[in-house]
Amino acid sequence: MLIAVALLTAIGVTLDRLFPPPAPGGGGASVVVAADGTLLRSYPSRDGVWRYPVAPDQVSPHYLETLLGYEDRLFYWHPGINPVALTRAAWQWLVHGRIVSGGSTITMQVARLLDPELAGQPSRSLSAKLRQMARALQLELHYTKDEILGLYLTHAPMGGIVEGVEMASRMWLGKSAMDLSPAEAALLTALPQSPSRLRPDRHPRAAELARNKVLDRMAALGVWSADAVADAKIENVLSPPLRARWLAPLAAERLQSEQRRRGQRATIVPSTLDAEIQTVAEQMLLDRIDALPARVSMAILVMDNDSLEIKAYAGSADFSDESRYAHVDMVRAVRSPGSTLKPFLYAQALEDGLIHSESMLLDAPLSFGGYAPGNFQAAFSGPVSVSQALQRSLNVPAVDLLDRVGPARFAGRLATGGIHLRMPAGARPNLSLILGGGGTTLEELVGAYRAFARDGVAGVPRLTPDQPRVEWHMMSPGAAWIVRDILEGGGHPDRPLEQTGRRLAWKTGTSFGFRDAWAVGVTDTWTIGVWVGRPDGTPNPGFFGANVAAPLLQDLVAVLPAGPFSARNRPFSVKRVVTCWPHGWEQGSRQAQACDQPRAAWALDDTVPPTFAGYADPAGALLRVQGLADGAVLRPVPGSRAVALEVNARGARGQVWWLLDGQVRQQGEATEWMKLSLVHNGRYTLTVMDEQGRHDRVVFEIAGVTP
Repeated sequence: MLIAVALLTAIGVTLDRLFPPPAPGGGGASVVVAADGTLLRSYPSRDGVWRYPVAPDQVSPHYLETLLGYEDRLFYWHPGINPVALTRAAWQWLVHGRIVSGGSTITMQVARLLDPELAGQPSRSLSAKLRQMARALQLELHYTKDEILGLYLTHAPMGGIVEGVEMASRMWLGKSAMDLSPAEAALLTALPQSPSRLRPDRHPRAAELARNKVLDRMAALGVWSADAVADAKIENVLSPPLRARWLAPLAAERLQSEQRRRGQRATIVPSTLDAEIQTVAEQMLLDRIDALPARVSMAILVMDNDSLEIKAYAGSADFSDESRYAHVDMVRAVRSPGSTLKPFLYAQALEDGLIHSESMLLDAPLSFGGYAPGNFQAAFSGPVSVSQALQRSLNVPAVDLLDRVGPARFAGRLATGGIHLRMPAGARPNLSLILGGGGTTLEELVGAYRAFARDGVAGVPRLTPDQPRVEWHMMSPGAAWIVRDILEGGGHPDRPLEQTGRRLAWKTGTSFGFRDAWAVGVTDTWTIGVWVGRPDGTPNPGFFGANVAAPLLQDLVAVLPAGPFSARNRPFSVKRVVTCWPHGWEQGSRQAQACDQPRAAWALDDTVPPTFAGYADPAGALLRVQGLADGAVLRPVPGSRAVALEVNARGARGQVWWLLDGQVRQQGEATEWMKLSLVHNGRYTLTVMDEQGRHDRVVFEIAGVTP
């Protein structure tokens, strides 16, 4: 007896090794999923099948009940074949002369699904049944019951090119298999019986009848109550035509390409994306499509500040619209960042001790070795504070600061935060950097802007949960705090901080020729980047960051979860000081005993630097407006309907510019008189500047003019 058992065992082992069970595989099929497992994009197998591998604990209990109750009640007890079912099938074969019921267990069905030779044979032939039984016994020796059940859940035919309950649930019902109702579970249990004939999109009535048959079986077995089954039968069988339902298609393509490049063939590719946030972001883009000119696209990136995980990734406005270059991923495209780099420059100037938040800068027509930048609105504002210059994104003050910091040093600082500027061939960092003279990407900008919300620490946005966490100290916590306060509320130390979790510090940018419009912002929880433009680089006149990108940024912030509120703690390195305008000294210091214009400012590391030499003469005598007293009230000559004004600049050198309320009204030699005729009552500011950057201004009032 023992010899016979040993001999049979040896024969079984030998046959098992000679004819091993078919190995399960995806056949090249894969899916890219969100952080919660939501399907983002599916990639078919080599034979064109969509498949989403799942385990039994990843599907609805309703489905497991219907599947086991209808297909194989003794699944967890038999060794791969069910003797009772096989006996019944054999008796029916003898009586009817053909196979009426196959007696197949779930294990036998898995054997048929995996064995290519069985797939080519008639399912009810005797030879096919015997081979199925043998393969089923093999599978039971090699796999656990849950593993076998998982193979069925993944490979069961579900109509068309769909296999597996998870893919079927998402394609036919638009939901995860974990969320199936009893009626839906019964439908997907019946579907593999005849996948083509029962497709719910083509044959809803036949699918409904098959579903009801499963429901009746559940009632007959006492698994579900009659009332529950009656309620389930009320549900209609409705399914849209089979098509791919994709979220974040360009992010999925990026992950799939990285898999191929590394030689990996994972059937499930995880991501950090939040399916709900991604859906909202894509819908916002689609809502704006009709208002955009032809060929204009948009991109969005949303990153969690704590984890660096990307939660929304939209590389194009509409993946189905090829006219908008749908397949060009603008999250990674190198583009001119416009003015979005200015906050990093101001942070560096603070650390260098060049400025505090109320230092005077000069917004005037200045030349830097032949480079003469202008402002977006083609007007100049004259003397402005650091906070005003940054918040209003004035160009001349930024170029002046970069000239003092040094373009090469600034480019190096950006590189420490992950912004690697791409320069034209043969070019070196120069003053145009601060206005978009080098290229970067939306992804790099988002990673760097995170520094303003996390004590100066920038990071690399993470698209997969296993991607290493990479961070750099880009700036000091104090510099990050001051710049964020300016971007968030203007940088006024006497202003109470807004007590809300949606405080937004943001900056826009527009590249030369209206080619790129940007808006990047940070809250306590999120860093968000928006890009708008044409991927081919064609200009879009009238498109700039403030009017097309910023509204989308603000709408995104409004719908994102605010996250837990945390009190804003000012770093010890940041101090509130009262300075004297325009010279910059701290009030009460030896240099500022008399202070006519005190201003509260943020100072970093107890550094309260004076205004740059050459901006204003401390003695106040180098350049003066003559012919008009500060604070004067002017009235028209009797019988005249206008006030005639004639002034000169004493002490000016070379060319001078006269600005009235920030608008250049006259340019000429220092010896020329400036003549104005004003016909409206009100308060005016007249500023004169020479080519060395020196200035003076007077404020006066016109009264008594009658129409």
